[in-house]
Amino acid sequence: MGRLEGKIAMVTGAGGEHGLGRAIAQRFADEGADLILTDVISTGLRVSSTLKPGAWGGIEAVADEIRKRGRRVMTALADVRSASEMAKVVSEALGEFGRIDVLVNNAGAPGSLDKTPVVDLPEDQWDTVLDTNLKGTFITSQAVARTMLAGRVRGRIISMSSQWGKKGGALRAAYCASKFGIIGFTQSLAQELAPAGITVNAICPSAAETERLDHMGLRPDGSYDQKQREERIKNVAAGTPLGRIARPSDVAEVAAFLAGDAAEYITGQSINVTGGGVMH
Repeated sequence: MGRLEGKIAMVTGAGGEHGLGRAIAQRFADEGADLILTDVISTGLRVSSTLKPGAWGGIEAVADEIRKRGRRVMTALADVRSASEMAKVVSEALGEFGRIDVLVNNAGAPGSLDKTPVVDLPEDQWDTVLDTNLKGTFITSQAVARTMLAGRVRGRIISMSSQWGKKGGALRAAYCASKFGIIGFTQSLAQELAPAGITVNAICPSAAETERLDHMGLRPDGSYDQKQREERIKNVAAGTPLGRIARPSDVAEVAAFLAGDAAEYITGQSINVTGGGVMH
């Protein structure tokens, strides 16, 4: 029997071919959970111009993988920045499954948006990053937490922060602000929901081999260079004590632990998955 046998888990931002959401959904299904998967577009996040439309089936392809594992799954295209859209998803999920036991706030803004000095950063790009990463976490957590409280579900809320939620970095102001904010939000919500037995935690990964790193291959003229991407990733890995960047499976394993009964006394924490690159 898996650690999540009989649980109903919702994962946002689940449509990317190489994303954390897909890896988490697969891991949860392997542990026995049924899934509610959301994404804002059917194909999931993609930055690289080398990724041809239609080459990846997006959220429905992930759903097919879940079904092949013998688990039930529901999908929805919805924007985490919209309270009405996420409320609709949650309502449909309750109609389908009756409850939500686990929420993973994984949806995030594209990684290329704020690679700009603060003095040059457009306001609309700041807003997109903060609204998606931080406001989206608030909106979805609020909607799901309400159902947990109403149904007396001793649930789990897990939000994706980052190593950049633990330290600031140049050319990442909006991203860092959003991820620091998720950690503060996690600590506050954890205290509010603790009396109901609901735990709230965050995961702080380092750079992971996902579509979000495609921005490393973008040239100043907007063209894409796969070799540049690979070289930059190699440099990041060389500066990590364990000698590699994170794999989506590394993050998925921590999420599965936090979602399970073994983590029932862990709440308000922001757990690093950084290969030793961040130790605080």
